[in-house]
Amino acid sequence: MILKANPKARALIFDLDGTLLDSMPMHWRGWQAAFRNYGTEIDYDFFFSNAGKAAREIAQILISHHDAKCTAEQIVEFKQQYVYQHLADVEPIKAVFDVVLENYGKLPMAIGTGSERHRAEVMLRNANLLHYFNCIVPADEVKNHKPHPETFLKCAELMGVAPELCEVFEDAEPGLAAARAAGMIATDVKPFYE
Repeated sequence: MILKANPKARALIFDLDGTLLDSMPMHWRGWQAAFRNYGTEIDYDFFFSNAGKAAREIAQILISHHDAKCTAEQIVEFKQQYVYQHLADVEPIKAVFDVVLENYGKLPMAIGTGSERHRAEVMLRNANLLHYFNCIVPADEVKNHKPHPETFLKCAELMGVAPELCEVFEDAEPGLAAARAAGMIATDVKPFYE
């Protein structure tokens, strides 16, 4: 099974972590290390059920669920330091990157991510992917994070394409819900690489 852009799409929007880049194992290890630093083990399935949300929101959910004795700020800072130390280890997900290559120069493309701009740009630059995208809409530049559609609607606006003509490639339910709420074509990439 080969992942392809929908023929109706006039612009493509890609989530970053777990969709375009195989960074979720690194993030999981970062969250684990951060919580272990404060004496708490976190649940793998519960963590992944919240993937795709902004880091501070994930931290607050995990702290509450696991009754951890720390703040979201402490967890996010520790986790971000871990991630920055391991950014060079992240590779593109071939099935999704092939869609980027096939449509580069033909359709405008954007990144709509729950990461902050600096980290998103560093990850894309390290993977030699930054130049493929017309714009990036990161979590630190929107008020409402996925599953709210603001991230993807802002991508469409920046590319000058109507939302219903945009296709979103996502690996997490909050992102897929955001794409559907925006009236966009929502494509779950997981069946193409799991």
